[in-house]
Amino acid sequence: MQSIPDLQNNLSFEDFKTEVLNDYKIAVRSRECSLLGRREVLTGKAKFGIFGDGKEVPQLAMAKAFLKGDWRSGYYRDQTFMMAIGEFTLEQFFAGLYANTNIELDPMSAGRQMGGHFVTHSLNNDGTWKDLTKQYNSSADISPTAAQMPRLLGLAQASKVFRELKDINASKFSVKGNEVAWGTIGNASTSEGLFFETINAAGVLQVPMVISIWDDEYGISVHAKHQTTKENISEILRGFQRDEYGNGFEILRVKGWDYANLIETYQEAANIARNEHVPVLIHVTELTQPQGHSTSGSHERYKSTERLEWEKQHDCNLKMREWIIESGIATNETLFEIERSAKKDVKEARKNAWNVFLKPILQEQRELITILTKLSEISVNGVFIKKLKDHLAQIDEPTRKDILSNARRCLRYTINEDFTEKDILVNWVNSFFDKIQPKFSSHLYSETSKNNALIKEVKPIYDEQTNQVDGRIILRDNFEHIFTNHADALIFGEDTGNIGDVNQGLEGLQEKFGELRIADTGIREATIIGQGIGMALRGLRPIAEIQYLDYILYALQIISDDLATLHYRTKGKQKAPLIIRTRGHRLEGIWHSGSPMGGILNLVRGVNVLVPRNMTKAAGFYNTLLQGDDPAIVVECLNGYRLKEKMPLNLADIRTPVGVVETIKPGTDITVVSYGSTLRIVEDVSKELLAIGIDIEIIDAQSLLPFDINQDVSKSVQKTNRLIIIDEDVPGGASAFILNEVLNIQNAYQYLDSQPKTLTAKAHRPAFGNDGDYFSKPSAEDIFEAIYGIMHEANPVKFKKLR
Repeated sequence: MQSIPDLQNNLSFEDFKTEVLNDYKIAVRSRECSLLGRREVLTGKAKFGIFGDGKEVPQLAMAKAFLKGDWRSGYYRDQTFMMAIGEFTLEQFFAGLYANTNIELDPMSAGRQMGGHFVTHSLNNDGTWKDLTKQYNSSADISPTAAQMPRLLGLAQASKVFRELKDINASKFSVKGNEVAWGTIGNASTSEGLFFETINAAGVLQVPMVISIWDDEYGISVHAKHQTTKENISEILRGFQRDEYGNGFEILRVKGWDYANLIETYQEAANIARNEHVPVLIHVTELTQPQGHSTSGSHERYKSTERLEWEKQHDCNLKMREWIIESGIATNETLFEIERSAKKDVKEARKNAWNVFLKPILQEQRELITILTKLSEISVNGVFIKKLKDHLAQIDEPTRKDILSNARRCLRYTINEDFTEKDILVNWVNSFFDKIQPKFSSHLYSETSKNNALIKEVKPIYDEQTNQVDGRIILRDNFEHIFTNHADALIFGEDTGNIGDVNQGLEGLQEKFGELRIADTGIREATIIGQGIGMALRGLRPIAEIQYLDYILYALQIISDDLATLHYRTKGKQKAPLIIRTRGHRLEGIWHSGSPMGGILNLVRGVNVLVPRNMTKAAGFYNTLLQGDDPAIVVECLNGYRLKEKMPLNLADIRTPVGVVETIKPGTDITVVSYGSTLRIVEDVSKELLAIGIDIEIIDAQSLLPFDINQDVSKSVQKTNRLIIIDEDVPGGASAFILNEVLNIQNAYQYLDSQPKTLTAKAHRPAFGNDGDYFSKPSAEDIFEAIYGIMHEANPVKFKKLR
């Protein structure tokens, strides 16, 4: 690993020369990787490439200011930085380019993301934390532009929390809050709202964040004049500059080819952020992009001849080379030898990475050819099998798709045959799936004992003297237990702090636990979630509150692209067990309907979606989640805070199980599945149905992701032979999701005597007012008639047509 000395202190000229030349070597190696990587894409060995050429020198300077314990939340051009801190080798560069599924060979994502997306491993193989204070840390990159910014805010805020709260066991996570969170972003991406939302929030919170803007004047083909007012992002952000009138940012500007000034600038930024906890923005200008945006196009199509010539002259590596010679640090011959050696090293790394990638696939190819050879000799369709086998054998550099596709096609020719050689092929194909599929599909959720669905249920205990209280009191008292017993837990959101949330579920807790743990935020849902992701990445247990479920749409991109994929895209090497608290169900009006569940379910796989029907169930979910490792969304029933519930005697200990349904009324005639506030209507209707001889079984879904892991709904349908799913979402939303789970996953179709039904809201969002609600969402009469209609079809003599 590269040593990064303090260039501001007493460093001999010889040591200084050694350091500069080592930096130049890293820059040249990184550039050669970019150049050779592009060729690998164009030759077809790699699928796509996006590289860090033109950004090498400023990243060297950033690496010198980056200390162990610090965090990066970055941009897909930061390969030189990762090389400079010793967390990215030449072989790993090419392994990522080839999408090697071995996490040891491609530690950035095990082939799950395209190259240029960087991560360090925070977790041991058993899912426990490493000591993050003793390593360089990079949160896992994502491609959506500016989407790395919200998480950056939370990574920085964690340092503030660790510095100011003394009761937290921070031994593996922080040293007195001295860690800086380093963000990187391209100049064009600063046009995104996520960037501005993060900038504003960081200025308000005053957290130790340094944001580098790599400015090469273009966003793919679009010039800065179409991207940024005044074509200058630091100029238009001058209002954020801190001064004697208030907090804000420190804003620094530096040219991206000026090695010496870059080092000085980054040391200054680090000192300000680390010591003062003031955010810093570094606008790095006059950068270039020698190969254009990516391998999908050529920048010669949109850059003028003059611009292309300017880029050649201002290439940061070339300017660093000129500076080294002018400063007397090295001769042209010395630098030429570094460059020659770098090219050789990169070519050798490419060769090694490709051979290592191909070796197991060639072995699998040979195994299958041996099996197909024997199969072709005995099958009546041997000539066709031999043709496929010969085609496979002619592929010098096969993919696993080539291998498995040919194996499965050969199986078709043996459909009507029965002999040992066929069984061998069948077993080989099945074993191949068992071995290879997890390389692409594992770790959507935790695969340790901390998987939320493995946390055992603890039911509430009551006695005859148990008092009934408003549901909000149960939540409030449970949160008080949480913040008393979990020093690393904190909650934040709009109106969460001072007034104790809009429904008083946190009443009085800010006064008891302080403004840092029970905090108000601005109206900025995306960065509320980002705060939670970043703090969870650093070992805290944040609860991010989104005031109403509808508002989660502002943050859905961050939840979907970042939070939901984090554990998956790092193959279990990072986790962010964020709890998202919100409320919805049975609300009125287009913008406050409280039930966009179908869209959420389809976009947040990797996050648990929990829908407790009352506050005792909600409290139990929060207690469960704090024992586990998976992120989750808890949707409380907005109309349940003032409803009376019994106060459990063991409130702090209750656990609502994740992925488990609950039968809240047994019945014999039809299985009715619902969740949330709609259940109360179903329960009321059940009494009316019973009065006319229809006995329904009511099942509370409780948890939508995951749904019914014990397949209790199928068991119910096996008894009743009928099924209806009732939901307040739009048609084809959550009800369709549940129906798919019951019919296609649980195979309950085999027990049905009637067509399964769904009853949903109308396709439009709910209209306002009582009548709007009645004509938009399932009413008691709708539910009665839908269930009656199914029973009428089953027994028209007993249940006459209603209307």
